Amino acid sequence: MTLGQVADKTDGFDLQHEIQLRLVRSYDLRGVVGAELTEADAHALGLRLATAARARGGRRIAVGYDGRLSSPALAAALTAGLVAAGAEALTIGRGPTGMLYHAVHAHDLDGGVMVTGSHNPADQNGFKLLIGKAPVFGAALRALVEAPAAAAPGGDTVQLTVEDAYCARLLDAAKGAPALRAVWDPGNGAAGDIVSRLAAALPGEHHVINAEVDGNFPAHHPDPSVPDNLRQLRDAVLARHAHLGIAFDGDGDRIGVVDGDGEIVWPDQLLLFLAQAILRARPGAPIVFDVKSSRVLADGIAAAGGQAVLSPSGYVLVRERMLGKGAPLAGEMSGHIFYADGWDGTDDALHVAMRLLRALRAPDALTAFRRSLPVTFATPELRLPCADAEKAFVLSRVSDALAAEHAKVDRTDGLRVSEPDGWWLLRASGTEPKLTARVEGWSEAARDRLAAGLYARLTAAGWSA
Repeated sequence: MTLGQVADKTDGFDLQHEIQLRLVRSYDLRGVVGAELTEADAHALGLRLATAARARGGRRIAVGYDGRLSSPALAAALTAGLVAAGAEALTIGRGPTGMLYHAVHAHDLDGGVMVTGSHNPADQNGFKLLIGKAPVFGAALRALVEAPAAAAPGGDTVQLTVEDAYCARLLDAAKGAPALRAVWDPGNGAAGDIVSRLAAALPGEHHVINAEVDGNFPAHHPDPSVPDNLRQLRDAVLARHAHLGIAFDGDGDRIGVVDGDGEIVWPDQLLLFLAQAILRARPGAPIVFDVKSSRVLADGIAAAGGQAVLSPSGYVLVRERMLGKGAPLAGEMSGHIFYADGWDGTDDALHVAMRLLRALRAPDALTAFRRSLPVTFATPELRLPCADAEKAFVLSRVSDALAAEHAKVDRTDGLRVSEPDGWWLLRASGTEPKLTARVEGWSEAARDRLAAGLYARLTAAGWSA
């Protein structure tokens, strides 16, 4: 090996390694480990992130990782890249994404990286990035990935222990919560250890299922937006006569809830419950929600004296709309919910769970709320496989057909089409090779008719299951 080749390598990784752009999603990087995403990519990302942070005058960057089998090795490679580019990498170890956010904000760091595949299949993984306190996404994320890497001296690795302080902060957010019977399901994801600690400290009776962090996800896939993944939680709530059950996704940034009847409280319903508590103290405040949300949410916010503000889907975009509007609360149908006060607008589902407990004026309040809602008939979020290269084409074909019919279409994000007996939505997923859809009808027959019409439009546009 020549001196020139030595200068081009560090820690066994090639400084000139290029990250494949197919890994870049709207809000993070993701891919199948080994086939698409490698430790060389992680190292290269560390180099680029440290270089970008140093250009802004910063060098202290936190690194956390979730419970996936590939996460420790990817985190180690990424940390090596940060150090090679002159950063001080503060490693916080395994935990939920909210713990990384806490580390960055509480210690006033210059950035952070969470190694996580979130709710994706077990063979996938990825990275969520912060520069300063803000997420890196969209064009800025692509520019970072394409930027040249530069090694620099002075890098170091420091272990940063934040778990105790993070748990204390979460418990403080639950102060005043009534004594409850609750079941918790972290789904063998990264939140398991923290959830067990919280359950032991909260008032009432708290039972945790699937607490062991296991990247094989033996109980069920860690995605609480899918009803089948909440079945075990629902059964446990009914068996224990619990007041509610709370589930999390693989990295603990999305929440799923069932009430004491074992019925799912969908994220848009949960957002309305939380909004009502906020609007009692802040009448007239804006509440932000995404285009996949029920009309019941918008009507309920208005009835509670708030301003209903529609946002494009995508947790980063919802957060941006919340901050831009000065809203105290925002959320999206996938289960990302944000509080502005004291938590810097981060999507920490464990914090949301604590605020939910505090919002319960009585143990059965959530069940009574869900029973009181107007009855509509809605599908869950539908994820329809569609190659990334085909998504825009299919949406364009459907859009053209709607324009020819003079349909009532809101284009805040994709196509939200209002009809006399309901509405439907079709948009491109920002994180997966899929189209996402949702249908809500004022009757069961209306829902089924609208859904059938949507599938017919997709077929006419060239999409096939």
